[in-house]
Amino acid sequence: MKKIVILSDTHIPARAKQLPKTLLNACEEADLILHAGDWQNLDVFFELSAYAETIGVAGNVDPWEILDRFGKKKILTVENLKIGMVHGDGASKTTEQRALETFIDEGVDLVVFGHSHIPIKKEVNGVTLFNPGSPTDKRRQQQYSFGILEIGEEWNLRHVFFDKE
Repeated sequence: MKKIVILSDTHIPARAKQLPKTLLNACEEADLILHAGDWQNLDVFFELSAYAETIGVAGNVDPWEILDRFGKKKILTVENLKIGMVHGDGASKTTEQRALETFIDEGVDLVVFGHSHIPIKKEVNGVTLFNPGSPTDKRRQQQYSFGILEIGEEWNLRHVFFDKE
């Protein structure tokens, strides 16, 4: 069983000084960490990488060194699950529509995106759309959040919701 922590929109140090303990506890058990952009600081990558291999994409507020390191879009396969990652920012349509359209002809099973800070898990035309929300900047959401993806014989994806420590 592979355990993957999915997060986005950490906005450090603009929105938070550090990653929350609830998230870091989950990272201790992770085989892989996926970050869907708006890191704002490469230190977040280095901190997460101390727990597990960390793969990400750049968001719309990330500096050039993050864009240069990660790019705007990724496709990866973990076990038999094909995952598309994108931040989801842009001008037309909704964040959700932009994320889905990024991978329209790529045959992905799961699209991980961020940008809106709104936790979403839904299926559209056989593709699961997943926004983990934000572990540090919940905006108008009731709680902070991130995601856990477990891949074994089947795969299971869920949000982890929490209040500030």
